[in-house]
Amino acid sequence: MEYRRLGKSGIQVSALSFGSWITFGKQVNNKIAKDSMAFSYDHGINFFDNAEVYSRGESEKIMGSILKELGWARDTYLVSSKVYWGGDIPNQKGLSRKHIVEACNASLKRMQVDYFDLYFCHRPDINTPMEETVWSMHNLIQQGKILYWGTSEWTAQEIQEAIMVARQYNLIPPAMEQPHYNMFHRKRFEVDYYKLFRDHGMGSTIWSPLASGLLTGKYNKGIPKDSRMALEGFDWLKDKTLTKERIEKVKKLGVIAADLDANTALLALAWCLKNKNVSTVIMGASKLDQLKENFRSLDLVEKLDAGVMERIEKVLENKAEYPIY
Repeated sequence: MEYRRLGKSGIQVSALSFGSWITFGKQVNNKIAKDSMAFSYDHGINFFDNAEVYSRGESEKIMGSILKELGWARDTYLVSSKVYWGGDIPNQKGLSRKHIVEACNASLKRMQVDYFDLYFCHRPDINTPMEETVWSMHNLIQQGKILYWGTSEWTAQEIQEAIMVARQYNLIPPAMEQPHYNMFHRKRFEVDYYKLFRDHGMGSTIWSPLASGLLTGKYNKGIPKDSRMALEGFDWLKDKTLTKERIEKVKKLGVIAADLDANTALLALAWCLKNKNVSTVIMGASKLDQLKENFRSLDLVEKLDAGVMERIEKVLENKAEYPIY
């Protein structure tokens, strides 16, 4: 396993990490969840990602029970959660001081840990002043309930505003962003966040590196019954992800992967790992064999030389560069 600094912070995070979105409490039973976490840990993964909204808290309960059962030393792993969607009535969601504090306490209880290494504002909240949100996250750090805080799916402008508020009041700024990043979804990460990485040393814990499974190639001939796209309530994800154009590109990427003695999923993961601004790639898995296979992506990165990257870009046709005038 390779370990990378989380931005300019002092902690080391495994290049591959494990997340529970969709799978825990929905796609996999508790035994598969436990086996997946145990395998990940035994093979060097030290970061496990979660959120209050995942399966309405059930995902945190499952992961917390597994952590307690496995009994790992607390200084050998990092665990996270996210705050925003806690419920449907007023004050159960958003980034107000009330919800941040109550959500953090509830998540800690479900996860059965004393603190979160990383705690994310899951989405920006236009109804709460930035000062209130930054102060609230700072106070959680002062109380020892979280060690680092970050954002997820915020715009570069919103992150910059949070950094400036922290500077104004001498508070602790966000240390990382958790963005949606993969071969098909890249402009915000590569262009909009450019100055955040360069000037502020932001870390990144990217999610959906396989485009919700599209980049595995399993949707090339339809939708498997056991896939997330077949789950009830995920029509929005299916309609957004499974386009004819993208599927054709996945087939072409499969040819490049085969030339490297790999598959499309490994190529997609290695492509993400190749980016120097990626601190860690969060993987999800509904099958243990699938998780084991994904570890091969670490060895594939060095094969992605300039020639291979050029071949990939010709297929994707979506590269955007920071404008230089």
